[in-house]
Amino acid sequence: MLHLQSERLYNFIIIVSDTFRHDLLDGGFFVKPNVNCHTPSLNRFSKDSVVFKRAYHASFPTVPNRADLLTGRFTYTYYDWSPLPKDEISLPMILGRKGYVTMLISDTPHILKDGYNFDRGFSAWVWIRGQENDRYRTYPEKVDLPCSPEKLRDVQTTVQHIRNNYRRDREEDWIPAKTAMEAVRWLEENHGRRFLLYVDFFDPHEPWDPPESYVERYDPGYTGEKVIYPAYGPSDYLEPEELTHVRAMYAAEASFVDRWIGRIFETVERLGLYEDTFTIFTSDHGFYLGEHSLVGKSIIYGEYHGLAPLYEEVCHIPLMIKPADSFEQAKNGVRHKCLVQTPDIAATMANLAGIYEPRIQGKSLVQIIRGEDSEDFRKVAVSTPSLIGGVGSGLRATITSGEWSMILAPFANLSNLEGRKHTVIVDGKQREMKPFGRISTELYNLALDPKQKCNVLEENIELARELHTEFLKNLKSLGTQDKIVEPWLKCKGI
Repeated sequence: MLHLQSERLYNFIIIVSDTFRHDLLDGGFFVKPNVNCHTPSLNRFSKDSVVFKRAYHASFPTVPNRADLLTGRFTYTYYDWSPLPKDEISLPMILGRKGYVTMLISDTPHILKDGYNFDRGFSAWVWIRGQENDRYRTYPEKVDLPCSPEKLRDVQTTVQHIRNNYRRDREEDWIPAKTAMEAVRWLEENHGRRFLLYVDFFDPHEPWDPPESYVERYDPGYTGEKVIYPAYGPSDYLEPEELTHVRAMYAAEASFVDRWIGRIFETVERLGLYEDTFTIFTSDHGFYLGEHSLVGKSIIYGEYHGLAPLYEEVCHIPLMIKPADSFEQAKNGVRHKCLVQTPDIAATMANLAGIYEPRIQGKSLVQIIRGEDSEDFRKVAVSTPSLIGGVGSGLRATITSGEWSMILAPFANLSNLEGRKHTVIVDGKQREMKPFGRISTELYNLALDPKQKCNVLEENIELARELHTEFLKNLKSLGTQDKIVEPWLKCKGI
């Protein structure tokens, strides 16, 4: 990592919006023909930012991604959905040693509940309660479901979320608004200090429950069932109009989050903080909303529980960095196509703070922010669930190069396991998994086939083997244990 010697110390604001697809920005996500999602606050922000058009998550999903973000490490080689290890470095710890006051404001329950320790190292933290399965309220006892229970990913989680949020009269009563207002208050009280502020929005993660006026913008007059927390798996259990409304609720929640993120941006500007503050927006992953005939981001469907392939809709994430105005070398408004990943964020911030931390594995983006050549920044980006649990869960890794995306399946992965059940971890819970669908290696030319509809593996075997070799080199460079690498030495189809 480049070690910046700088007399100037910058503030840092990180804003994460969970499940925020990369195509939500700039009107790229369509609920239905001619009806696209509006994110005006983030679109304005992008005009003054360095925009990384080829950003990919590394570890997947929610909790492992936050580990990558805060440690600057590719944790998929040794860590799964679990509490942050006590011996792990974290960004607030290393900035704290430099004199920064560090603050975490989050409504994402999974990083704070049950001793998950993601507050460790922060000077202070606030948990905005009530998202998803947060055990926050016990009343009302009886809750009416918005749709047939078999269409829900988890009935009890849906009930708990509705119970947590049953009393809302104005926009400020919704959780994203509470989270943003807490961030605004903190900035108003602490803007005179050198700081790191990390704001973590769980929305637009499901259950989707934005103010109804936002939903009406995208699918007015809908009278059918509201599948606010859809079962993960093949999308054919939803009627076409239900799937359209699912997309509308998702877009509405994204627009609502965008509005309240805009309040944070307005506060930063009003307080004059952009002069010395680097502001970062990103997400952990996306979500399938009918693409590839899937809904969700994994398989939780009847007796089937496992991992879905990570196509562009999930592994491709937004990443925008607005440099401090005083960082004169910055080339704002530029859109880069180099491959960058979540651990690069911590590497960049440590670099800007003049800190060398050898355990950080990400690459600093400072040279790119300066406008220097980024052509050879990273040869491939690897996006994957944790590798430590073996391959019996339908595990596949996605390897992305400049124009190609390969969904890589280990040879052992279900080729001799069909019809057998295995205990796997999905979203932090142990589940019995039965293989779903055909598990195979796939290759796509993103330049010609951005929707990944035509698998061209057979015509490009040598290229696939080159990408496989790069994947193995990547594992070796990260110090991955041999027993983790071994199942990947031979992969299906190549």
